[in-house]
Amino acid sequence: MYKSRKILLIAPAFNEESKIGEVVRRAPRDIVDTVLVVDDGSTDATPAAAQQHGAEVISLGRVYGVGYAIRRGFEEARQRGFDIAVVIAGNNKDAPEEIARLLDPICDENYDFVIGSRFLEGGGYGGDMPLYRKLATRLHPLLVSLFCGKRVTESSNGYRAMRVALLTDPRIDLDQAWLDGYELEVYLLMKLIKLGYRTTEAPVSKIYPPRAVGNTKMRPLVDWWNMLLPIFVIGLGIEGIYAGSRKKAAGISAQH
Repeated sequence: MYKSRKILLIAPAFNEESKIGEVVRRAPRDIVDTVLVVDDGSTDATPAAAQQHGAEVISLGRVYGVGYAIRRGFEEARQRGFDIAVVIAGNNKDAPEEIARLLDPICDENYDFVIGSRFLEGGGYGGDMPLYRKLATRLHPLLVSLFCGKRVTESSNGYRAMRVALLTDPRIDLDQAWLDGYELEVYLLMKLIKLGYRTTEAPVSKIYPPRAVGNTKMRPLVDWWNMLLPIFVIGLGIEGIYAGSRKKAAGISAQH
């Protein structure tokens, strides 16, 4: 346990056979109680590589999306009585050695949620980061700040920690089909800010591997739109309307 808290490290992964082992190996066992890899329908040896280095693995059986995989990890955190859930990239872009930076504001300063920021002093990024990602990671937090009324330096970073107890708040509805992809991470950040939870940022590193070995699964247009969508849905207060329209459209589609 870390400062009397039980910590679950969740790593969603899809076809990360060459990288997930390093994520698991580097996870500090004096801080993290359990490393949980949620395998999102990988067709390679991702589950075996994770287990080889000591992780527990949940295999979803097919590709559902990173948001669905994270949600499955959160369910495990609730059911097993963990105090804090940390989410980390499964492709070895984040530094597991920096986990305490995310945990300390929760353990020492009573924050509810901490998101890592490469743009704070003490953080940074490097490696083969695509140009569109450099531009998008600067624009996205500006929009989130505008709609939430709180300045954030990073809003798309998946490296974050939160009190598991927050997941019991009925106003935070993660169990929505439109949150199965990258939308979930932005949705959660904005909902917590809007609901008045204590949120903050912590400096972290983000190192992109060479493109030759695959540095991201994100599709430039489709997935960046998915990350923009929650800004408008939550920012404009139309979550109920949007969710209702999605259910209606799904019902019509099923009938045909």
